Amino acid sequence: MSSFKDRVIQSALLNVDIYEEIEADSEAFFQSMTVILLSSVAAGFATIDRVGIGGLFSGTITALIAWFVWAYLVYFIGVKFLPEEKTQADPGQLLRTIGFASSPGLIRFVGIIPGLGGIISFIASIWMLIAMVIAVRQALDYTSTVRAIAVCLIGWLAQWLIFIIFYGIFGKPF
Repeated sequence: MSSFKDRVIQSALLNVDIYEEIEADSEAFFQSMTVILLSSVAAGFATIDRVGIGGLFSGTITALIAWFVWAYLVYFIGVKFLPEEKTQADPGQLLRTIGFASSPGLIRFVGIIPGLGGIISFIASIWMLIAMVIAVRQALDYTSTVRAIAVCLIGWLAQWLIFIIFYGIFGKPF
């Protein structure tokens, strides 16, 4: 069994075996939530140079909500609409694995350096998307990476549509 630190590092390095270990470890839920929380706080830090210290709070809350919306969309799409023959997962398995897929988001702490927030956030987003594909493929027991990509992209697009509608109605994030 890997330590928390090793899991964070190995998941960021896109190690498929660590995602299998996390999926099987029902005790890893709080570790996974810790990664999500730290990654969300890092997202908040990355907004400080653009929106000030208030960005720490709003950026963190927005990142947390976005992650949970995406996670549940991915579960619903992956298990209900695009399952493979061997797909059998409960929400806990998927939440644990995709929680650790947020580990690349920790680099967003570097985004506090003026002028780097946007580029670091972009890099982290792409890296997290790749990690999410691996996590989904492993947690949902897919043999097709293409299917995992489709589930993640559909979930990501649906998440953005939800946020666009939310911002259209309420005008701004928290």
